[in-house]
Amino acid sequence: MKFTKKQLQDTLYVTVGSFVLAVSINSILLPNKIVAGGANGISVVINYLFGWNPALILYAINLPLLLLCFALLGKEVGIKTIYGSLVYPFFVGITTNFPVLTHNIFLATLFGGILTGLGLGLEFRGNASTGGTAIISQIVNKYFKISLGISILFVDGLVILSALYVFNTDTVLFSLICLYIIGRVVDLVQVGFVRSKNVLIISPKYEQIREKILIDFDKGLTLIPIEGAYRKNQSMLMMTVISEKDFGRIKESILAIDEEAFIVSMNASEVFGRGFSLKKIAEDYGIEANNL
Repeated sequence: MKFTKKQLQDTLYVTVGSFVLAVSINSILLPNKIVAGGANGISVVINYLFGWNPALILYAINLPLLLLCFALLGKEVGIKTIYGSLVYPFFVGITTNFPVLTHNIFLATLFGGILTGLGLGLEFRGNASTGGTAIISQIVNKYFKISLGISILFVDGLVILSALYVFNTDTVLFSLICLYIIGRVVDLVQVGFVRSKNVLIISPKYEQIREKILIDFDKGLTLIPIEGAYRKNQSMLMMTVISEKDFGRIKESILAIDEEAFIVSMNASEVFGRGFSLKKIAEDYGIEANNL
C-alpha cells in the first residue's frame, strides 16, 4: 500500500499534534484543574470527581462521535480521525508521569492555551482531529462556514460552563481565558505563521511608485484603472501583497515620492501564488533555496 506525500504529511501533523496535546493536558491543564473545553475538559472534570484515568475517559468519549464523523465529514477525514483518536489517548497514557511545568494558574492558562491550540491546529492541518468535541467543531466549521477557532470557542465553551458544578468560579474563568487563547492559536496555525499585508495605493505619481515597488523592492503589483467620485479624474489604484516585515520600508518609500499618497493596508491571512512560495520566503530570510 503506497502513501502519497500529502498523506504522510497529514499523518505527521496528527501525530505531532496529538503528542503536544498530551503533554499539555498532563503537564499543565490537569494539575491545575483547567477545563479547556472538549474531551480534554470532560476528562479533567471526571478525573477530579472519580480519579479515573484520563486516557480511558477519552477512549469512551471518542467511540460514538467517530460514527458521527464518518457520517458527516466523510471517509477520509473519518479514517484520519480514528488514527488521531487512538494515538492521542496513547500519548496521554505514556506522558502521565511527565513533570508538571507550572502550578501558577495564570501561567498554566497562558501556556496551556498555547500548547493546546498548537496541538489542535496541527491536527486540523492534517485534516483530522483527536476525536471528542473536536469532531463537532469540524462539523460546525464545514456546514456553517464558521472558522475552526470560533467553532471551538462555541462548542467547548459549553463544556467549560458545566465545570461550574465542580470547580470554583475563578478556575472556570481562567478556563474561559485558556479557551480563547486556544481558539486564536488554532486559527493562527490554520492560516500560517508568515503574515502578509494587502496594500492599496492611490497617487498621481503612480509610475514612480510602480517602478520603486517592482524594481527596488522586487514585489508584484497590479494597476487598476479608477475614477475619482468628486472630481471624476482618471487615475490608477495600485495593489500589492507583501510580507509584513516589508511594509514599513515600502510605506516610507511611497511617502518619500508622494507625501499625500493615499495608502490602505489590510492583513492578508492566506496568500498563495508566485512570490509567496516556500522557496521565495526562504530566500527573503537569507536561507539557501537549494537546501529546501
